[in-house]
Amino acid sequence: MPTVQVGDLKDGDFLVDVREDDEWRAGHAAGALHIPISEFLARYGELTEAAPQDARVHVICRSGARSAQVTQYLAQQGLDAVNVHGGMQIWEAQGRPVVTDGGEPGFVL
Repeated sequence: MPTVQVGDLKDGDFLVDVREDDEWRAGHAAGALHIPISEFLARYGELTEAAPQDARVHVICRSGARSAQVTQYLAQQGLDAVNVHGGMQIWEAQGRPVVTDGGEPGFVL
């Protein structure tokens, strides 16, 4: 499973958050694309439209388990996809910004 650490992510990296709606509303990484794992197959086209040409897709969830499943699927589709190890829990623990849709400070649910 291709994996990266939260600390390896740079501003501007393409990030897909596969957590569910309630988790997303509580807080997420600014600029991430939200496609819940429960809707991922039906909404796959949104990812391919939003992803920059030939860009690596960084997949994140709360802890890394759901994002690992999505990363595996994307790799099978031929995309350069990597799982973000430790997910949003590590993101928040490392002091990276977690925001709500309104831009206010959020938290990881």
